[in-house]
Order: sequence, then C-alpha cells, then structure tokens
Amino acid sequence: MKLLRVGTAGSERPALLDAEGTLRDLSGLVPDIDGPLLADDDALGRIRAAAEAGSLPVLNAAGLRVGPPLARIGKIVCIGLNYHDHARETGAEPPAEPVIFFKAADTVVGPHDTVLVPRGSVKTDWEVELAVVIGRTARYAGSVEEALGCVAGYAVAHDVSEREFQIERGGTWDKGKNCETFNPLGPWLVTADEVGDPQDLWLKLWVNGELKQDGTTAEQIFPVGEVVRYVSQFMTLYPGDVINTGTPAGVALGEPEPKPYLRAGDVVELEIQGLGRQRQEFKDA
Repeated sequence: MKLLRVGTAGSERPALLDAEGTLRDLSGLVPDIDGPLLADDDALGRIRAAAEAGSLPVLNAAGLRVGPPLARIGKIVCIGLNYHDHARETGAEPPAEPVIFFKAADTVVGPHDTVLVPRGSVKTDWEVELAVVIGRTARYAGSVEEALGCVAGYAVAHDVSEREFQIERGGTWDKGKNCETFNPLGPWLVTADEVGDPQDLWLKLWVNGELKQDGTTAEQIFPVGEVVRYVSQFMTLYPGDVINTGTPAGVALGEPEPKPYLRAGDVVELEIQGLGRQRQEFKDA
C-alpha cells in the first residue's frame, strides 16, 4: 500500500494512493498515519480490504498539499557514510561499523515544501536517502530477518546537510543536520510487502534539472536489515521511528572546487524507485 497524508501543515488527513493512482480518503477508517497504526495489524487489514473493495471515498488531488507520510515521528536515526561510492568520493574510509547520528523530528517537512538555507550558510548540500519506517518494536534484534520483520515500510528522505556546520564547526555532525526543514519526507510510506528487496532500488537526485546522484541501494555498506539489527543493539526502535540509511555518490561535497552548494532559488528533485518523487525550492531562512 501507498499511505500518505494530505492537507495544510498541521492539519493533514490520512489517505491512500490506490493501484490506479487515485487518491482515497482514509479519515473514516483511521485517525492518522502514525506509529500506533503501523503496529496495528487489524487496522492495516481494514485499510487493505477497503482499498481492494474500492469503497474508500475519492479525494480531489488538485491543489492539495502532500505532507509528510508519517505523523508524530518518535526519533530519526541517521546512518552516515553508508555507500561505497559516497565514501570514495569524499575520500573517507568505509566505516567498520555503522556511523550513527540523529535528526530531530521537527526537521521533517512535506516532500514538496520549501527548504530553508540557514542564515550564514555557504555549504548547504543535498542527499537522497532511503528512509526505513519502523512498525514493530526492535530491541536487541537477534538477526537480520528479525530486524526486517520490524520494518513497516519505506519512503524517500532528503537528508539536507550544511557541511561547514557539520564538519568545520567542531563537535558532532548534528549542527549541520538539524536546521529547520532539513528532512523532507515522502510523498508516500510504501509498505514493505510492496517494496520487496530494499537492496535493489535506484535513487536519483537532480539540481536545477541536472542529474547529480544516480545510485542504487545495492551499494550500501550496511544493508537495511543489518542497519536495523545494529541500531537495535544500542537503542530501542519503536513504531513510528525512522532510519535514514545514507546517500550514494554525487553530493556537492564530493565535487571539485568550487563546489556547487545550494543557494536560494535552486530547485532539487529526487526520486527512489517505487517510492515517489520530491521537489523543493530553496529559499533563505
């Protein structure tokens, strides 16, 4: 299933995109798309049955904003340097264990919302990433298979980053990762059964119409199942948590000088196979 949330920011309603591409209203069945829903097999079953029966009301998509596909996100765990080609382009050694950092849930915006270039920024960068949405509690997962069983679905994430804040200002990476609007998410949360193998998806990103990133999740150093298993050894993952699993090669940081970092007026578009497409215009904060 393709689950999403539509409407003005803060007042989104749950919806579903059916197999014919028609937008359907879920608000008569469930209050929202969130962790409790993803953990409720009965509720998901009702949605699936109604979708298959064609009984869900149609929504007019014209002019309707698409918000983040998940409400009340618990935490966003991010994996750094998780693609062989990205490590090569930045001159970094592939890590022996996953590199973990966090983004605050309030960085999340809709897939087509405006992204703000922070005040004083000169190195705002792009990163297309596969987001993993947790649907069952993962605590000390004992195997990759157990970890994958905790995944509700997947979405497109844009891990916008300010490289000077991240790398040159001391401390951890978090200063360059948590600026407002720095995590567009969506358009859809696609359930795991529909995605299939998460290690066989292409990812692409364009800046002002120029293709910059063209990668595949097969290049991940630590595959999705291992990432979930590993993270669950250090923290409990709950339904409604999100993991951003890293970006392939093609970021501004990896280009020769002068690096083409983002400025107000730039337009970034990104897409992951089967998970939908995002488009953001960048403006000054």
